[in-house]
Amino acid sequence: MFQTLSNAWKIPDLRKKLLFTAFIIFLYRIGSNIPVPFIDMPATGLLDPTAGTTFLNYLSMMTGDAFNYGTIFALSITPYINSSIIIQLLTVAIPYLERLSKEGEEGRKKIAKITRYVTIALGLLQSTAYFIYLNAKNYVLYTGDNKFVQVFQALVIIFVLTAGTALVMWLGEQINDKGIGNGISIILFAGIISRIPTEASMLFSTNPQVGSYFSRGGIYYFLAPFVVVCYILMIAYIVWMDNAERKIPVQYAKRVVGRKMYGGQSTHIPIKVNMSGVMPIIFASSILSLPPTIELFVANKLSDDSFWHTFFGWFSPTSVVYGVLYFLMIIFFAYFYAAIQYNPVEMANNIRKNSGMIPGIRPGKPTSDYIGKIISRIILLGALLLSVVALFPTVFSQLTSLAGAEMNITLGGTSIIIMVGVALETVKQLESRMMLRHYKGFLD
Repeated sequence: MFQTLSNAWKIPDLRKKLLFTAFIIFLYRIGSNIPVPFIDMPATGLLDPTAGTTFLNYLSMMTGDAFNYGTIFALSITPYINSSIIIQLLTVAIPYLERLSKEGEEGRKKIAKITRYVTIALGLLQSTAYFIYLNAKNYVLYTGDNKFVQVFQALVIIFVLTAGTALVMWLGEQINDKGIGNGISIILFAGIISRIPTEASMLFSTNPQVGSYFSRGGIYYFLAPFVVVCYILMIAYIVWMDNAERKIPVQYAKRVVGRKMYGGQSTHIPIKVNMSGVMPIIFASSILSLPPTIELFVANKLSDDSFWHTFFGWFSPTSVVYGVLYFLMIIFFAYFYAAIQYNPVEMANNIRKNSGMIPGIRPGKPTSDYIGKIISRIILLGALLLSVVALFPTVFSQLTSLAGAEMNITLGGTSIIIMVGVALETVKQLESRMMLRHYKGFLD
């Protein structure tokens, strides 16, 4: 990976793209440290780091602590991700959106425009929920009886947070246009990686005031290094999973065109095991963030013994219900995302048009059915492999809780998958661009 970055740096065009991407990340991190007006946040932040793995702690980790300290990028890229999911799902159900998706570049531009509008709407909704939560915690500066001042403060806070969401969306699009990598993924990567020093201090600091696990002594002297080893193994596991593929053999018949003979060679179609990348993880975690967002509106009105308090508790990242829903959604979005990318009928037609065939399989519908069956099995296997890493924090916290030494880790499998997946995708994009530059065509 480092060799790829070094080689890319030597190419002027790629060096400009790398510098531009780094500049956008720098701007994002600056915005993540600019506080929203009229908010008096404590020095330790909004959340208690020793409270365990809650949704709010998880959201703060995904935003690079912007949510915890009430900055203008507190919502980060989450509304845009949710908006993209909604539009992609509606594309299947609404004929107008389906027509737009098939109209090429112009259709994609219109869909992107609709996605932006939905992002702003979701940003307003989540900003309002965030303000209500801050107001309930008495973190809003003015608490007097002047209604005009109260309304003015509320509008400023909500609109600033919404504007921050729109700006983060714009920064991600700029990375797509002028930088390297996927804009959404890069923004998430920057937020997660900025949390690593904080998480490391939670594990290894010996200061009792920090609330680290080493300061508790006993079994935690073993569990803390064990978690680090698990992280290293997960990284290796994700890299292996990303490179794993299923090869479908294809035999091309010999063709005589004029005086030349074409074909006759054997090749294969590579089907990646993790063909959807990190997108099922991002989509599933974003969908499951909606109930906790609704909870922010009504948190101060719910009693501890009410049904809704219990219902919203199911969506805690350490809850068994959350784990089951997370598992099912990862599988669903893996199939959904792969269905958009891979069309077995089209693949079978392309093989037949080039006088090819899969050994032992007849051309046409049998070929498409065979490819579809293989893709379906591979998707299921890839989704199960993703789930193993994504559900690690939930399973680990449950096991340590049963053992009487509960240990919640915020930087879990989802974060690791996103970080490693984004890094691998970016490196592959750099490699493909370098290969394209050094490719010698017929004009050379």
